[in-house]
Amino acid sequence: MDLTVIAIPGFFGSMAYEAHWLKRRAEREGPSAVDYERSDTIASLTMGTGSLVIPLLARKVADNFEWGRGRWARPLLFAGVAAAAATAVADAVARASEREAGVVETRSAGDLDAERLGSNHSASSSPDVPDSGSRRTRRVRWARKVAGNTAVAAIAATGLSVASTWTARTGAKRLHRHRILPDLGGGPLALGVAVLGWDFIYYWNHRLQHESRIMWAIHVVHHSSERYNLSTALRQPWADSLGIFVPYGLLALLGVRPNLIETARQLNLIYQYWIHTDAIRSLGRFEGVLNTPSHHRAHHGSNRKYLDRNHGSILIVWDRLFGTFEREDPDDPVIYGLTKNIDTFNPLRIATHEYADIIRDVRESTTWSDRLNFVVRGPGWAYERHPDRPGGEAPPLPEPTAA
Repeated sequence: MDLTVIAIPGFFGSMAYEAHWLKRRAEREGPSAVDYERSDTIASLTMGTGSLVIPLLARKVADNFEWGRGRWARPLLFAGVAAAAATAVADAVARASEREAGVVETRSAGDLDAERLGSNHSASSSPDVPDSGSRRTRRVRWARKVAGNTAVAAIAATGLSVASTWTARTGAKRLHRHRILPDLGGGPLALGVAVLGWDFIYYWNHRLQHESRIMWAIHVVHHSSERYNLSTALRQPWADSLGIFVPYGLLALLGVRPNLIETARQLNLIYQYWIHTDAIRSLGRFEGVLNTPSHHRAHHGSNRKYLDRNHGSILIVWDRLFGTFEREDPDDPVIYGLTKNIDTFNPLRIATHEYADIIRDVRESTTWSDRLNFVVRGPGWAYERHPDRPGGEAPPLPEPTAA
C-alpha cells in the first residue's frame, strides 16, 4: 500500500484542525496570508487530485516517444527536424527581406531629400518603391510568424522526445538490472540509504526547478498560491513527465532496490506535507539539521532575499553545504506567492500559465539563441525582459546569504 494513500485521512484531519486553529487566531490577532480561503483551498485540492492521476496517464503516453522503443518516437523526431528546417528557411527569408526593405527605405529617404532640394532624382522617378517596401514588410511579417510557430514545434517535439527517453532509460527498475554495487537487500540499512539518497537527489532536482525555466514551468504550480497552510502542500504539478530530472534511479545503480526507492519517495512526500504551516514557529536546535516550517516558509517567499533558497526536503544541510540557505527573518516577513501573481484559481491556468508564456517568448524571438534561452535559462532571465507579465520570478540574488 502506498504510504501517501494511507496518510490521506491524516492530511484532511490535520487541515481541518489547522483551519480551526487559524480561525481562532485570526479572531484574536486579525487575518493573515496563512488563513484558509475557500477558492484557494479548492484550487490546491484540485491540483493535488490531478497530480495523482494525470502524471500516470502522461507517463504511459510518453513511453511511446522513447527512442528505439516507442512507436511514435520516429514520427516525433521527424516532426522536430522538419520544424527546425522550416524555421531556418523562414529565418533566412525574413533576414533577406529585412535587408532589402532597409535598402528600399534608404532609397526612399534619399529620393525625398533630393526632391526637397529640387534635384532631378525625385521620389516620383521610383513610383514602385512604396509598393515594393510594403510587399517586403508583409513578407518579413509572414516569415517571422512562420518561424515563430515552427520554432515552437521544433523545441516542443525535441523536448518531449528527450524527456520521454531520459525518463524511460533512467528508471529504477531498468538501472537496478545494471547495478554497479551488490544488492543492499531490504533491511533498515538499505532503507536508510534510499531515504538519504533520495533526499540528496531531491535537493538538486528542486534547485534545478528554480534555475531552469522549463523546469520552473513544472514547479511554479506549487508556488502559485498567495496563501501558506497545509492545503498548499497538496498543490502539486501535473507535468512531471515533461521534465528532465536528475534520476532517482541512480540509487538503483548503487544496489538500492526499486521498491525501497519508491518507499523513500513516499516518506519524502509525507515529510514535506507538515512543514507547510505557520502554526509551528521553530523547532529549536533541530533547525540546524532538518527542513522545518520556518525554513520552508522562507522558501515560499516572493521577497527578493528568499528567492531560490532552502531547496531541501527532509534535511536542510544540503542548502547549508551548497550555499542556498536563508533563515526566516522576523524583520522581513515572508510574502507568499510569485513575484508577479497570476490572480486565478482556475486549475488549468495554474498548471499551464508558464508554458503559455514560454511559447509566447519563443514565438516572438528571432534567433535560436534567444529561443533556447527562453526555455532553458532561469525564469529571472526571461522575466527581466517582460517585467509587466504576471507569473514570473525575479532574478536571484547575486550571492547567497551565508548560513
